[in-house]
Amino acid sequence: MRLGALLTPGNTAELARALEGEGFDTIWAAQAMGRGFMMTDPFIALSVAAGVTDRVELGTAILQLPIYNATDVALKAVSLNQVSGGRFLMGLGAGSTESDFQIHREDFSGRFSVFEERLSQLRETFADGSANGGNIGISGGPPLFFGTWGKNVQRAATEFDGWIASGMHRSPEQCAEAIQGYRAAGGQRAVVSTIRIMPDTDLGEMNDTLAGYAEAGFDDAVVMNLSDTELSLIRGLI
Repeated sequence: MRLGALLTPGNTAELARALEGEGFDTIWAAQAMGRGFMMTDPFIALSVAAGVTDRVELGTAILQLPIYNATDVALKAVSLNQVSGGRFLMGLGAGSTESDFQIHREDFSGRFSVFEERLSQLRETFADGSANGGNIGISGGPPLFFGTWGKNVQRAATEFDGWIASGMHRSPEQCAEAIQGYRAAGGQRAVVSTIRIMPDTDLGEMNDTLAGYAEAGFDDAVVMNLSDTELSLIRGLI
């Protein structure tokens, strides 16, 4: 199973360089905007990470698509994929936190229908460069991963390149049960993200948890190293 880490605000370049040097396989950027604390914009954070690494994959976990213009997302995604040498994976979701939508003056209650509309626009632009009657001159995009739960897990298996499950909001047992349906529907790469590591985390127990995710069939586990946690704490998990 691949081991990844979410970037935390701070010296992004130093952390990304250290994560790759310590053998991590993937580096991810989360998105949170209206919650009283700042997370670096994922496209900026991952662009910085791309410039100081050579091997690790880079992904969003996840980008709340309804908040954004689909054409803008397409341009940024293709640009990041170019500057990273094809290492970018884009995790998308409809969003789950109303305050994030509020600060963008977007309707939280209508996020699911907006997600479908903008996902369709995004796929169209990736397919042939078309956008709102024009053409922006790009072809192809990064792999799309669906950050979702419930009945949409099977949709992730049939319509996306991978699935991102939340290790923060679901228990390991719930994730293990959900991946069975994902695999049964033909799902390929499965990622469990946002596995929190606190300063008092027992690394032996965390290793058991990660082993459980691997045994359940997850291809990737992504730990969340909070800002007050030393990087050395997660080095022991490799």
